[in-house]
Amino acid sequence: MPTSTSPPPPISARSQKAPRPWRIGDIIDGRKLRVQLTAITQGHKGDDTLIRAQVLDQLHQALFRGRMIAQERLQQGADGLDTARLLAVVQDEVISALYDFTTTHVFRAKNPTEGERLAVFATGGYGRGVLAPSSDIDLLFLRKYKASPWAENVIEYMLYALWDMGLKVGHAFRTVDSCISLSKEDVTIKTSLLDARFLFGDADLSGEMIRQFHAECVEGHHAQFLADKLAETDARHARQGDTRYVVEPNVKNGKGGLRDLQTLYWIAKHIHGGSILENVMKKDFFTKREYQLFVRAARFFWTVRCHLHYLTGRAEERLSFDLQPEIANRLDYQDRTGQLGVERFMKRYFVAAKDVGGLSQILIAKLEAELEEHPTGLKRFIPRPGPKPYGDTVFMIDRNRLSIPEPDHFEKNPMDMLRLFAVAAKDDLEIHPEAMAAVSRASSGFRANMRKTEEARQLFFTCLLETKYPAKILKLMNTADLLGRIVPEFGGIVAQTQFNMYHHYTVDEHTLRAIETMSDIEHGRTEDHRHPARLFPQIVNRRALYVAMLLHDTGKGLGDQQIEGMRTSRKACRRLGMSPSETEIVAWLVGNHLEMSETAQKRDIADPRTVTEFAQLVGSVERLNLLHILTASDITAVGPKVWNGWKAQLLSELHNNTVAALRGGRTDESIVAAELAVRADERRQAVVDAIGELPHVMASMETAYWTEFPIETLVKHASMISRQGETLVQAEIDHDGGAVTLMISGKDRIGLFADLIQAITSQDANIVSAQIFTSENGDVLDIFTLQSADGDAFADGEDRRLRRLEEEVRKAFDGNGSKQRSKPRRGQRAAAFIVDPEVHIDAQASMNFTVIDITARNRGGLLCDVATCLSEQGLSIRSAHVSSYGERVFDAFYVQTCDGRKLTDDAEKQTLKERLLAVISSHEPDTPKTPARELAQAPAADSF
Repeated sequence: MPTSTSPPPPISARSQKAPRPWRIGDIIDGRKLRVQLTAITQGHKGDDTLIRAQVLDQLHQALFRGRMIAQERLQQGADGLDTARLLAVVQDEVISALYDFTTTHVFRAKNPTEGERLAVFATGGYGRGVLAPSSDIDLLFLRKYKASPWAENVIEYMLYALWDMGLKVGHAFRTVDSCISLSKEDVTIKTSLLDARFLFGDADLSGEMIRQFHAECVEGHHAQFLADKLAETDARHARQGDTRYVVEPNVKNGKGGLRDLQTLYWIAKHIHGGSILENVMKKDFFTKREYQLFVRAARFFWTVRCHLHYLTGRAEERLSFDLQPEIANRLDYQDRTGQLGVERFMKRYFVAAKDVGGLSQILIAKLEAELEEHPTGLKRFIPRPGPKPYGDTVFMIDRNRLSIPEPDHFEKNPMDMLRLFAVAAKDDLEIHPEAMAAVSRASSGFRANMRKTEEARQLFFTCLLETKYPAKILKLMNTADLLGRIVPEFGGIVAQTQFNMYHHYTVDEHTLRAIETMSDIEHGRTEDHRHPARLFPQIVNRRALYVAMLLHDTGKGLGDQQIEGMRTSRKACRRLGMSPSETEIVAWLVGNHLEMSETAQKRDIADPRTVTEFAQLVGSVERLNLLHILTASDITAVGPKVWNGWKAQLLSELHNNTVAALRGGRTDESIVAAELAVRADERRQAVVDAIGELPHVMASMETAYWTEFPIETLVKHASMISRQGETLVQAEIDHDGGAVTLMISGKDRIGLFADLIQAITSQDANIVSAQIFTSENGDVLDIFTLQSADGDAFADGEDRRLRRLEEEVRKAFDGNGSKQRSKPRRGQRAAAFIVDPEVHIDAQASMNFTVIDITARNRGGLLCDVATCLSEQGLSIRSAHVSSYGERVFDAFYVQTCDGRKLTDDAEKQTLKERLLAVISSHEPDTPKTPARELAQAPAADSF
């Protein structure tokens, strides 16, 4: 597989050759088309309606033929830039023929006046000579003075004709002066005119506008245009999430996508002129290799974009999960051992996006320097301070940014690339764009033998450990393609994706965000991780912790990620010169980095067996502390809103219970159970001390309840029940946790849990946790954590919805709730994933309960269906642990039979397993419908 240090991969994985270059005359014969339109006019004189209909039909046929040829060529291996150029030329021929027909046969101006002078330009992407299959056609109708009736009639006729052919047309009708004045006010209009390409009409008027535009709006305004386009780019990146590594990227507007390439083109064209992409970008901006990367990225993104448009039948720019496998298949990316074809394709996408980021740095740095060398206006008379040596280093300080003495410095001194980042990290300095560009150009000169030197090791650890913002430096190193050369195991996960709906970023971006979170925890920059922040000063192996986080996902794509990660991390640690004991700590953390999260979210953390087994796995308080910090950082870095107060509480309680078990080395199950009982008694007494007598429903509640929550939460529960009565339904928004806590207490009955689930989900609430506690007297105290579908607190700011939820739950509690099931929502994105349903029944995972683990596709109503099935089998649910990971759920149920025993009969377990599999396999989502799939499913006679 390609890595960050590999040569640029091909646009597709196809082995066949692309079709031969096209000639427009072989696709559309412009002269013949005009003759046909004239023949239609002469053959139906006097019947304008019929003439118009037949002319439009003839033009549409020509356009359709051209578009079909472009699509066929794309499917045969032509790249997208070739396709976009072909589509633009086809469009030119059709619109030009329409203009000639309109001005010759419909509104002929025999003696044109000055007011009837008209020039037509293509603008936007169409002006650059490229057109995506479903993109708008942008036209500028340029007049000399105010509009004449003739010009208005021509424009109106043409626009309605184009619309009637099904084209989306953006248009403007302006004079030369208005074009100039608007360009001075609006950088978007100025950019559009920078792309303007004369199509037909008055050539003299066209030339006049172009000359005046360049004289008044371009020459001498390069610095302002550069600043405007960079500000525009920053704003667009912010809207798209400000990272090029989101797993459903926007091909056109996403960071590192087509628009970033176009921005570089616009800036370069503004300063140095040129027409098509290739000759604009060849003007000494890039080395030969960088120019090849630029064109290769442009061709790749255009290929993906054209396939997206043809596949969806619309101007779709987002490479969503349901479309990724289709595009990967079209480009012939096949599955390989440990990696899906779609993951290989997306890695190719993010390698291209990363290349665009590096090229942007190079070009912007060069243009900024070029503009600074030639100041304009009053700046010419203001002395500009030059770069100065920085301390005893080889580097320079240029306007408070760390720079280099000459552009080719790193080619002569490759180790100084690492020294540059180490100095910037230690002294908290910004790095000059020219220096970053120089690193990107020279990074391939950092050889394998260099990273094994003691100096390289110490410089790397300076970047990782001797700064308050290690992620900032590491991200710069990764962008410059240096980090993967120093730590090749990390280089293997650069631009790598995981084809699921849970992870929001590529593996390398996720890893660096996790390091950023860990640093925030260490230095007190976050309020979301109070418990891990208290642990940080206690840990001894800080270096091992940071190295483990950098390497924790390096096993992905190689097999079992934890096992393979241990292997890769040991190799990396030895190269980094770490001691055997440190190496083993790193390998253990990498090999077990999922265990604390899975135990906390999928198991009853108050069950003595769960605590005992986890304590035996961890072995020491130091390892527990390290794993807790790593786990919290890892979960937070998965994506926005993934971390919440509920997960923080689960990890904290598991940590506290495990510390108690490890104290004095006592990990025997019976001793752990006794210690948990002691803790429960202490908390029970603390609640009594706080409010007085315990409510009846809490007085005989099991140990698990008292060890599941902190004392302040237990006091809150007791106060609520004392105030409102033993039968309670209360929903409150927990703003810290980003969820609604729904508390229910009262008498238990068969099927109650399923009825409650039905009532909750009927209100469109997403259950992220269900904690069910039952006393010896048959009282229940259930705590549900609820969120909306997008991960926010359910009904946040909508008090009426909360009250309606409480009302429906009370009805269900009394047995009067609605039995009508809402239909599961079906989505195309979820249908892109194959989720194999699994049911595992384990009688050994708990001392007193049978644990049922379920893996299934995430859908509305699933939890209710499973709870109903368990109830129908005569099983009582002691607790439910609901874990949602994108398109998948991993739910665990602790159950007993009605007479309080475990499930031990093999026949009973097999019957239960079969019924549960039938339940979780139902309601599979529809296969996504796209024009390509519908075409493939159509009868052969209907195919093109």
